[in-house]
Amino acid sequence: MADETDDRDERRPTLVLVTGLPGTGKSTVAEATAEAFGAAVLGHDWVMSGLRPYQELQDVLDAMEPSGHRVVGWSILNALAAAQLRAGRSVVLDGVARRSEIAACQGNAQREDSRIVMIATQCSDRALHRSRIEGRQRSIPNWYEVGWSNVERSLDVWEQPEGADLYLDAADSWDANAAKLASLFS
Repeated sequence: MADETDDRDERRPTLVLVTGLPGTGKSTVAEATAEAFGAAVLGHDWVMSGLRPYQELQDVLDAMEPSGHRVVGWSILNALAAAQLRAGRSVVLDGVARRSEIAACQGNAQREDSRIVMIATQCSDRALHRSRIEGRQRSIPNWYEVGWSNVERSLDVWEQPEGADLYLDAADSWDANAAKLASLFS
C-alpha cells in the first residue's frame, strides 16, 4: 500500500517555493528546479513589473498595509500557480516569501491536491552577498534593481523560514548547491 501512495504522490503536480532575500540565488535555483521539472517559473518581480507602468495602481499599492506590493504580488502568484496545478502541471514560485506567503502557498497546494516543496536560500558571506547585489543586472522590464542598503535593512529583520525541505547558501559553490538540489528531487 505504501508503494501505491508513493507512486501516486510522485504523479501529483508540485508547487516549488524558492524563497530568500534578494541576491541569495533564488532565481538561479528556481530556474534550475523548473528545468528539472519541466515547469514554469513565476517570479514575484516579474509579476509586479507588469503593474509598474500604472501610476494609479502604484499609489494604491504604496498606501496599503501591509505592503500592497508584497500582498498583491503573492496573491497573483498563487492564483497563477493554482491554475497550473489544477491543469496537472508543476510550477516554481520565486520570491521573498515570509510566513504569511509560505502559509498561503501551502494552502494553495493543499487545495489543489498537490505536493509542496520549499527551498530557502541565503548568503552567509556578507561581502559576497553585497557584491552579488551590486553586480547584478536582471533586466526585468519596468523593474528596478534593489540596492544593497535595502537588502542590508532586510537582513536585520529577515527570519529564515522554518521547515524548508532544503536550505542552500550562495556562499557555497554552485556545484555543491546543484548537487543538493538534485538529491532533493531524486
